[in-house]
Amino acid sequence: MLHVNVQPVLETPRLTLRPLRRSDAPRIAALCSDFEVARTTARIPHPYGLADAEAFLDLAAARDPARELDFALDMPGEGLVGLLGFFGEAAPATEIGYWLGRPYWGAGLMTEAVTAALAWAARDWGRTHVRAWRLDENPASDAVLVKAGFLYTGERRQTFVLSRGEFLPSRGQIWLA
Repeated sequence: MLHVNVQPVLETPRLTLRPLRRSDAPRIAALCSDFEVARTTARIPHPYGLADAEAFLDLAAARDPARELDFALDMPGEGLVGLLGFFGEAAPATEIGYWLGRPYWGAGLMTEAVTAALAWAARDWGRTHVRAWRLDENPASDAVLVKAGFLYTGERRQTFVLSRGEFLPSRGQIWLA
């Protein structure tokens, strides 16, 4: 049986990927309350407040770490700047999702975080591949995934975007260990 460290901490040159804490709720709420952050994800509602962050943390704490795991992205001098999570069924259907606060966009931080998390997922979590869906209108997420080694699958679907209350076209990508 695969042993999963339920509290992995990963270090990158600029970030620490660590377990979520209840004390993260105000920072998560502050960053996710920005509509520009929420609109690029499927699962973040808008408006987004402290109660939403607390409910998310409750949900994350109840997850089975053999199937689903979340990382807070901490940056020295800034604190929490985003989140990255693996969700879905146990391997092989694991998916990745993430968001980054708008002040931190464009600096390559999410590519750094995704690359480290994927290396951990292959090495310590036993994943041979990870899937992702990205909205057609989100080229920044596409760049993150491609730089991290994801390939297009040719799959397309309509993804419901909670913050906007509508379905938008998205494309499937896959990472192979």
